[in-house]
Amino acid sequence: MKTKYPTALLSLVTNLKNEGFDVIVSSNMQNKILRLSDMIFSTITKRKIVDYVLIDTYSTTNFYYALIISQLARFFNLKYIPILHGGNLPNRLENNKFLSNLIFKYSYINVAPSNYLKFIFEKHRFKTLNIPNTISIEKYPFKKREFYKPRLLWVRSFKSIYNPILALKVLILLKKEYPKATLCMVGPFLDTSYKESINYLKNNNLENSVEFTNVITKEEWHKKSESYDIFINTTNIDNTPVSVIEAMALGLPVVSTNVGGIPFLIKHKIDGMLVEKNNVIEMKNAITSILNNEYPNIAISARKKVEEYDWSVVRNKWLSILNS
Repeated sequence: MKTKYPTALLSLVTNLKNEGFDVIVSSNMQNKILRLSDMIFSTITKRKIVDYVLIDTYSTTNFYYALIISQLARFFNLKYIPILHGGNLPNRLENNKFLSNLIFKYSYINVAPSNYLKFIFEKHRFKTLNIPNTISIEKYPFKKREFYKPRLLWVRSFKSIYNPILALKVLILLKKEYPKATLCMVGPFLDTSYKESINYLKNNNLENSVEFTNVITKEEWHKKSESYDIFINTTNIDNTPVSVIEAMALGLPVVSTNVGGIPFLIKHKIDGMLVEKNNVIEMKNAITSILNNEYPNIAISARKKVEEYDWSVVRNKWLSILNS
């Protein structure tokens, strides 16, 4: 999908091209029918010159793109590799067993960016390899904060599954102890959760404490992060979000709901804080513990962890697949 945020697949494409691979990309069209048509057209017309078909695989409507392209690849006897991103894919495996089997049983291998999805897929007996989403660590200057202020940053799409309203509820509770607490929410407005957030903001007199940026570039939100001290992730369903990895790289302590693949990424009280989903009090208390400097090494530990996500570390796993 075409957005201002480079997807994990496009980052992979760039890295593979730098390694000398020829990579054909399809599709960046916004219209879903045109996008699928372009994918089908590319698969059919390029079938004689490709060695592998990499399929970005999500759990919502895009699940069916993966289904159609994988079956085309099977028909033409092409090796295909689903790259698993959807946080709700475990439910797909349970609720759409026949279709899931068609995709994942016959793949060359399934690639899971998180050990969480690797565990789930292997539980369903699908051959799966964990290869993390990559970042170029040199592009993420680490800001060491000597002390923390109640300035919160949230980076995600406004969608109900990401529970943006929780961020506002946490801010209200935090402001009782820290009246100058602020929140910046970065991300596109994709469903009614944005309008609900606006209404909630107005009803609780938060207009002067909250900024909504809509979509800004990755570089812009990285620069903006320098003015904030704590990153919050409020989602109800998740895999291994790149925005959280980036926050860890930039030196922002992360407070996140303990869902999906998050506990496979963050170790509680070591390199981040985990709280029960949709629990305002727990998230506020976790933020307060950081403000009180109860975990002084949490940001440093997080940075060390995500340095393992640099392409220089991850590349060998991809090369071992594609050169085999």
